[in-house]
Amino acid sequence: MLTQTNINQELGLSLQGTIHHNLTTAQLVEKALERGEGDLTSTGAFRATTGKYTGRSPKDKFIVDEPSIRDHIDWGNVNQPMDSKVFDSLFMKVKAYLQEKEVFIFDGFAGTDPDYRLPIRVINEEAWHNLFARQLFVRPSQEELKSHRPSFTVISVPGLQADPETDGTRSETFIAVSFTHRVILIGGTRYAGEMKKSIFSVMNYLLPEQSVMPMHCSANKGKDGDTALFFGLSGTGKTTLSADPDRSLIGDDEHGWSDNGIFNIEGGCYAKCIGLSQEKEPQIWNAIRFGSVLENVVLDSFRNPDYDDNTLTENTRAAYPVEHIPGAEIPGIGSHPGVIIFLTADAFGVLPPISKLTPEQAMYHFLSGYTSKLAGTERGVTQPEATFSTCFGAPFLPRPAGIYAEMLGNKIAKHQAKVYLVNTGWSGGPYGVGKRMKLSYTRSMVRAALDGSLDHASFTPDPIFGLAIPDHCPEVPKEVLQPRNTWEDPDAYDLKASELAERFRQNFWKFQDVSESIRQAGPKEKL
Repeated sequence: MLTQTNINQELGLSLQGTIHHNLTTAQLVEKALERGEGDLTSTGAFRATTGKYTGRSPKDKFIVDEPSIRDHIDWGNVNQPMDSKVFDSLFMKVKAYLQEKEVFIFDGFAGTDPDYRLPIRVINEEAWHNLFARQLFVRPSQEELKSHRPSFTVISVPGLQADPETDGTRSETFIAVSFTHRVILIGGTRYAGEMKKSIFSVMNYLLPEQSVMPMHCSANKGKDGDTALFFGLSGTGKTTLSADPDRSLIGDDEHGWSDNGIFNIEGGCYAKCIGLSQEKEPQIWNAIRFGSVLENVVLDSFRNPDYDDNTLTENTRAAYPVEHIPGAEIPGIGSHPGVIIFLTADAFGVLPPISKLTPEQAMYHFLSGYTSKLAGTERGVTQPEATFSTCFGAPFLPRPAGIYAEMLGNKIAKHQAKVYLVNTGWSGGPYGVGKRMKLSYTRSMVRAALDGSLDHASFTPDPIFGLAIPDHCPEVPKEVLQPRNTWEDPDAYDLKASELAERFRQNFWKFQDVSESIRQAGPKEKL
């Protein structure tokens, strides 16, 4: 049984305040309201605001440089090293800060497959953060709680700000992962997404040791048991497109691919909800009810959420348990995928809305991970920015990219998965000129890829990017399929496409170890 004594012994803490162990959803909502941490909305969801930080702080995230992992980490701008002495000092500061605090503790798992799940503990100073953890991670049964022993612990103390001069951090915010202590320290930010992404980063390090590929993707299952994956960065449509009323949701963001098949790393969904409407995304709309958490969503005087209001941030979020989606796959486990979709939000407006990839092109675009960072998802991002995020998840990959790419390539070949590139970004011009691709068109294209409608379609190769574009797709106007035809000025399209192609080539130069066939699968040198 979880006691104050064994918590203190396990982590060297000295918690002397009130400790709340594994409260229910209702109890956590009551506590959060009692403590004035937020509001209950008209839908029954709990709404909190996060203040200064409304997105992740990637420049404030560190991995402790320890002998056991030193040679396995891809150190650099993403995986920034922290000296172990700096971490130890920061840990002592966190312990002292928590000593007299009221504390909320959640015990659960990362991973729905019992063969590969990671027992975790989340310690929070705010009740709504613990509610978020309860809804986003895998919730254990009462029987599982009896034998639960955490292999990793997250300690989130948003009220504690670091002093860069004395604590060795970049700013007052810190996210520090120690694989030796098996502890993640988070401070100086109330953005709840830091907790989920930190555990994802840990799983991205641990799972390859078990021959499991960790993936930044959503997944769903058809009526015949066929599984599909949707890779992409935040805002590209992973959550929206996997929440399909005709298919069962496995998970919306993080998965593992083992010899058993697919499994969800989480127990909940974290949907970007700016512009959310009941008409376009009914499953997500209806999932936001009691037990859900809204972040930075503006409420009117009647406490109705206004999903169109971006006053606080473009990165408004809704967190809810996967069970809130009708027909969700519980537990979140599926077969080996037959279709894999790479999602990109192209701010240049030149990539086709859907194209079929050869195995070599699949590896090229997986390594490239081209998309646009959307406003608010990270500190300082105020409008879409073209970016390349290796493996569609570079911010969360501790190991060298080649390890993940090789695992995916082997699995695609072994299970003969079909791969498509889908552009959910701009059409008819770049950001500021064109418009976002209609969700109804994207849904139709994805449906055609999943149900086999595109298997026997004729395709036309794009002259610049070499991508195979279908000549027809059910319920999609033909002119939409060819991006050049959607621009008023075809010459302007050619210039912008050439500019993006050059960016692809420059980015790919860093992958010196790939085969020539993969390198040649990228954009052509000339029009």
